[in-house]
Amino acid sequence: MISRRSFLTGVAATVAVGSLAACGKKNNGTGGGKTVTLGFSQVGSESGWRSANTTSIKDAAGAAGINLKFSDAQQKQENQIQAIRDYITQKVDVISFSPVVSSGWDTVLKEAKAAKIPVILTDRQVDADASLWVSLVGSDFEAEGERAAHLLEKVLGQSSGPVNIAVLEGTTGSAPATQRAAGFKKVMDASHPEWKIVASQTGNFTRDGGKQVMAAFLQSHPEANVLFAHNDDMALGAIQSIQAAGRKPGTDIKIVSIDGVHDGFVAMTQGQINAIAECNPLLGPQLMDTVKKVLAKQSVEKWIKTQESDFLAADAASALPNRKY
Repeated sequence: MISRRSFLTGVAATVAVGSLAACGKKNNGTGGGKTVTLGFSQVGSESGWRSANTTSIKDAAGAAGINLKFSDAQQKQENQIQAIRDYITQKVDVISFSPVVSSGWDTVLKEAKAAKIPVILTDRQVDADASLWVSLVGSDFEAEGERAAHLLEKVLGQSSGPVNIAVLEGTTGSAPATQRAAGFKKVMDASHPEWKIVASQTGNFTRDGGKQVMAAFLQSHPEANVLFAHNDDMALGAIQSIQAAGRKPGTDIKIVSIDGVHDGFVAMTQGQINAIAECNPLLGPQLMDTVKKVLAKQSVEKWIKTQESDFLAADAASALPNRKY
């Protein structure tokens, strides 16, 4: 079992579950003529990365001839739990979701297992009995945190002086926030006693959150000269606050972030972000392939990792025209 820390949100709420029809094909690739129905619950639409992830899943479902029932949890775990229960009631063939937080899933996943509906996780891991889900299609977030730290090493080069790091964390209790922080600190503790985290707070993976929290950091910790953002959207929001404070992003405050969205690459071409560790949101084709294999009783890996790269500001101009999100 892959264990994760998390928190639970409170009051139960209902979620409207929409349906996206497949594009024509009836053969689901599993050897039968029945159209496969996939129930998918998305975290929300909090960032450019998430929007690209949603588009990839919808497009891939259509291309694969899979009937997709899609719901947006609006960043609330109770909405996702309700959506999963709705999918169980509707007797979909497969359930997939990108969990808002890591824990609190055992009960509903047991309900899916009792209904004999396989569950495939995407993007994020859960702290639950591994027998309750078939596979995870997604990134290694701890490795992303390590990669971000190694990028910072390259950004700082041979420069001397204090390295005072402000951290914009992702949503509290979410797998990427927990694991990216752990990966970054692993490298920092092992190799860089001169690095110091002077401030760390959640910006909830949103641009506005990054802007607001960074403004507070600049007031309470003016000594900060490095920003590690758990995603590009928070980094982009932070850039606005850094500029408003009369400081130069990418120069006065070095910035390393994670994701690799289009706007993040634009900021790199402008020298405002120094480096980005990519987290690939285009999981749709891999997910649909996994759905078909599971229904065909074929073996699948427990963790199907995505392929990702690292980029320094010097790479941004040449890479930007080829970015798909």
